[in-house]
Amino acid sequence: MANQSNQLVVPGAQQAVDQMKYEIASEFGVNLGPDSTSRANGSVGGEITKRLVAQALGGYKK
Repeated sequence: MANQSNQLVVPGAQQAVDQMKYEIASEFGVNLGPDSTSRANGSVGGEITKRLVAQALGGYKK
């Protein structure tokens, strides 16, 4: 079975991820939290994933 954890691979990266989360939420006009819809919160999470994957792939291109 797959081991799923929400732990970051790089220790100390939580602050950078949180900053990215709030920047993206601001760009999308989303107020994060329990009062916003799961769709709005999910769109921010999806965009974080897209950007992190793009950064990772960009680092491997030569």
